[in-house]
Amino acid sequence: MKSGLDRLVEDPVLRRPLKGRRVALLAHPASVRQDLTHALDALSSLDDIHVTAAFGPQHGLRGDKQDNMVESEDYRDTIHDIPVFSLYGEVRRPTPGMMDSFDVLLVDLQDLGCRIYTFVTTLRYILEAAAEHAKTVWVLDRPNPAGRPVEGLRLRAGWESFVGAGRLPMRHGLTLGELGRWFVNVLELDVDYRVIEMEGWSPSQGPGFGWPLGERNWVNPSPNAPNPWMARCYPGTVMLEGTTLSEGRGTTRPLEMLGAPALDPRALLGMMAEMAPQWLEGCRLRECWFQPTFHKHVDTLCAGLQIHVEDGTYGHESFRPWRLTALAFKALRGLQPDYALWRDFPYEYEYERLAIDLINGTELLREWVDDPAALPGDLEALAVPDETAWIDESREFLLYA
Repeated sequence: MKSGLDRLVEDPVLRRPLKGRRVALLAHPASVRQDLTHALDALSSLDDIHVTAAFGPQHGLRGDKQDNMVESEDYRDTIHDIPVFSLYGEVRRPTPGMMDSFDVLLVDLQDLGCRIYTFVTTLRYILEAAAEHAKTVWVLDRPNPAGRPVEGLRLRAGWESFVGAGRLPMRHGLTLGELGRWFVNVLELDVDYRVIEMEGWSPSQGPGFGWPLGERNWVNPSPNAPNPWMARCYPGTVMLEGTTLSEGRGTTRPLEMLGAPALDPRALLGMMAEMAPQWLEGCRLRECWFQPTFHKHVDTLCAGLQIHVEDGTYGHESFRPWRLTALAFKALRGLQPDYALWRDFPYEYEYERLAIDLINGTELLREWVDDPAALPGDLEALAVPDETAWIDESREFLLYA
């Protein structure tokens, strides 16, 4: 499998349209070639590309910022002697001054296949700015490690935010290059947009089902994305960020587990199996105990469940992390109706709306959890039409079989 970056570096014909133009790069630590050379170094070493600036998304070009709402500063790269602009600092959208630093922006970001991952929103903001300033944008495409399955409610009108760039379901099934094509279409952007496609990406082929196991090293695209298994779980476990339950930050397996000091994992798992056993398929669930070294419940022993999706029992089509995590919330409500589940705190610079609603792009998931009369079938009735409509709508933007 060759990434868009690998193809661009190896093929002078692909680079020909960049000759004589000022080129900028939007990247992060996972923006590497197969030999692990970073994109900024690889592109700067080419005689026919003039790199004039770089941009960093959330967590920074270096990926050094650990948590949400921890901003990065602009700085000057001393090796390549170019400015590095932060798109998660004083601004989220590039300023006119930033846009003046280049003619063509190369976007090389490893995505996780989930609407809430903020690189998706940064891509939208870049495309809108490029349309306004008559700039060219190329996405150097990379795998969607979660593959093609689609799951979750689509974002409702009025719920757009930095974790909700458009009417996507939680698990969207597209690569970043394909998402860019969708944004250009749905936003009716007049922008010079191109995707440097991958070669040999097989999103339906096991055992990677989206991630080319054995062919590519995994580099964390953000500090708490340590492996492809996290990417498989993330469209569900990201909802834990809107709750008082730990998502495993401060452990070595973040966003693959849930827990809290007052949880009874055996009772929770039993209730989940009783309510909707079909939502537990495609993975193994294990009772576990952990003590976060930072973040929620720091230095406190938590009991909970770990989601295992790394062995041969993993079912790519049957594993539904969004439903699985929603079911955990619902089961906890059944066991402890008064549990203070929803976390009321500023989330991605939103101060008025609950984080769980912002994450889902609607109140519907929270209302389903909190309604004692609501059944799993009621959530299915909300989600399935959204998922089906997205699959139909997104089909024309697919670049890979």
